[in-house]
Amino acid sequence: MASLSYSRIYPRYQLHYPVIFGGAPFVGEGVLTNLSFSGCSVLSDREVLCGCEVRVSILLPDQAHALAIELGTIKWVEGHQFGVEFVRLPDETRQRLNRKLRTELIHLLKVRSGRRDSSEWPIGST
Repeated sequence: MASLSYSRIYPRYQLHYPVIFGGAPFVGEGVLTNLSFSGCSVLSDREVLCGCEVRVSILLPDQAHALAIELGTIKWVEGHQFGVEFVRLPDETRQRLNRKLRTELIHLLKVRSGRRDSSEWPIGST
């Protein structure tokens, strides 16, 4: 049997922000562990079921209002961690998410660029 290859459409960024999530029949709190334009992973003590629909509110430290995902689907569950695919986001939320991810990408590129400049060049080279 041939194995299926899986690749993500959007890059995921390792982040740690508080989240509140809820769906029938559960409500819980957790920590976002990574974020992309199409979904996120959450670490929580609350048990959830794969396939359930959820609302997710991501509490960003630099913003007054939570990033509210109106509708998501739990795509996988492994122990206390689960993945949510974003299904419905208001336009304003999509724009805020896009700005946040753009900021994270710029930060990541600066960090990588700084490492290359300081650690990959031999000492004394021009």
